[in-house]
Amino acid sequence: MKRKFGSPIALSSTESDEPMTSRTLTRRTLLTSTALLATSLGLASRPSNAESTTEASMIDTSEPEFAIYIPEESDFPYEVVRTREEWREYLDNDEHSYNIMRLARTEKPKSTELWKEAHDGDYHCRGCDLPLYEGRWFQPLDKGWVFFHHAKPNSVLFALDGPVPQYGQSGMALDEKNAIAEVHCRRCGSHVGHHLKVSGMFLHCINGTALNLA
Repeated sequence: MKRKFGSPIALSSTESDEPMTSRTLTRRTLLTSTALLATSLGLASRPSNAESTTEASMIDTSEPEFAIYIPEESDFPYEVVRTREEWREYLDNDEHSYNIMRLARTEKPKSTELWKEAHDGDYHCRGCDLPLYEGRWFQPLDKGWVFFHHAKPNSVLFALDGPVPQYGQSGMALDEKNAIAEVHCRRCGSHVGHHLKVSGMFLHCINGTALNLA
């Protein structure tokens, strides 16, 4: 399935402990959710034939379409905007960095040194120098990426991604079960990583390539 751009979802950087879902809100899910709520409250009753016919005609039986966020395809009005050529020049014509930050790829584990230990101060977006994370929120894990419990307030946005081969998801279908939360910079839109459950904790799993130390 072709990766497609999706608009970013603005969320607080103090996320809840509930995993992000990727369910597309269709009439089917709206009707199902309403019915489940009514049943739980003891309000559900048997619909008439006319009601059943009307409800059935409203159900969308088409497959959900997932919009995958790719920074270089975005027309979102970020504060920092560059052409593709300007981005490549800004990243020192490093195609690896460009692929991660502007094409939403994921670096190989342990490909930078930042995953090994926490550093004092802030971690900044390499694309625009916006402070994204603090060293005190660093979570040491022997996985090869840089993990944080939180992002700084008003620093990141979420979108959809998945599956990610570097996470062992090669060959998985792009559907509701396998979609994950993608994390990108609020100011320039660059892809920095994902938010997912790792070792029993919901963490920001961040590419060291996308970060600079303050």
